[in-house]
Amino acid sequence: MSAVRRLRNYWILWVTTMVLASFSNAVAQAGYRVTDLGTEGSDDLGCAMSLNNQGWTEIMAQNVQPGEVDNIFGKLLSGRALIDVDGFKLDLGTLGGTNTSMNWGEINDAGQVVGFSETSVPDPNGEDVCGFGTHLECRPFLWQFFQMNALPTLGGNNGQASAINNRGEIAGFAETTTVDSGCPPNLIRTPVLWEHGGVRPLPTLVGDTDGDAFGINDHGQAVGDSGNCSGAIIHAVSWENFTASQLPDFGAGSIAQYINNQGQIVGIVGSADGTTQYGALWKNGVLTNLGLLPGDFGGLASGINSKGQVVGSNFDSNFNWSHGFIWQNGVMTDLNTLIPASANLFVTMANEINERGQISGMAIVLSGPDAGNIHAFLATPAHQSMGRSVAEVAPTRPKSSLPANVGEQHLQRFGLVHSGR
Repeated sequence: MSAVRRLRNYWILWVTTMVLASFSNAVAQAGYRVTDLGTEGSDDLGCAMSLNNQGWTEIMAQNVQPGEVDNIFGKLLSGRALIDVDGFKLDLGTLGGTNTSMNWGEINDAGQVVGFSETSVPDPNGEDVCGFGTHLECRPFLWQFFQMNALPTLGGNNGQASAINNRGEIAGFAETTTVDSGCPPNLIRTPVLWEHGGVRPLPTLVGDTDGDAFGINDHGQAVGDSGNCSGAIIHAVSWENFTASQLPDFGAGSIAQYINNQGQIVGIVGSADGTTQYGALWKNGVLTNLGLLPGDFGGLASGINSKGQVVGSNFDSNFNWSHGFIWQNGVMTDLNTLIPASANLFVTMANEINERGQISGMAIVLSGPDAGNIHAFLATPAHQSMGRSVAEVAPTRPKSSLPANVGEQHLQRFGLVHSGR
């Protein structure tokens, strides 16, 4: 599937970590019921990137180069963003171009959605920030009241919105009008917050020119990274009151992906020898390496709820997404061991977890007409109620409720990277 590229030539790979509830003094892993959210039309990849506390999901639907659909570096051919509300799917459209996508993106409890979309205007500097090879301008958007609207940049041509909290504050990056001396003619990318329709830059660390804000909680605390486009090591950062603080790592770079309302942060950290990446948890300033499932090569943590349950994904040595996981009380568990065989899915990514413990992600279909295809899913703790699975309703893929404005991107497909430049 898709993957993570951050600040241009510097690729940092990650996968989402999941946390499960523990009961009493031991870690008791609960089972899940699974809703297969399918793919859309002729798209060969469906991935539920984020979800809100009602269980509404933001879905990334894409076409990827044949043979590369589950690979981190798979080439994106097209993409679009949808939301699923209890089985009703709605295509969010575009800003005038062909494709729409998200950096994990987010849907808040009011149903507001953020991401990024192509316009119909060629980028004057030839940048390809949306990642589809079209070299069209790529703009951050806010979708609400059935309408997608572009968010302002800092005067530049491109930007991406990655997260929105329940107060409507949005985190992401926006280009300035200044040429980045490390990679001309591209423009400097600055981490930003959007509030009340306006945009405010967030500071990067001393000596860094570029950055990105990936997550924001309901207190306005934001997280992301700081670095430069020339490929030097980037560092995980948290922002509070527009002040940047570097998070600890092992000397080989890191990215902060998500922050809960308790200030606990998850993301990616490079191994000390620089050979791979792991899911990371920062709590009270202390870094915890979440480790890997047996046989996996690298990992990423992308979601954490107020109970401290973390979710994420691992990848193999061929850079294919391999397992979605949940991590809690020091124990990482393969999500596939917690879902019933009747789900007919093998989970390769777990992206976010809400306060109910529901998990969004993507999985490979094991058998039947769609065997081998990649479907979005929603996993709900077994004791909670949920709707019927798409697989129970129809043997084929669900259809979008409105005509699609196709669009999407390469991991950009999975949001954790600055687009290559």
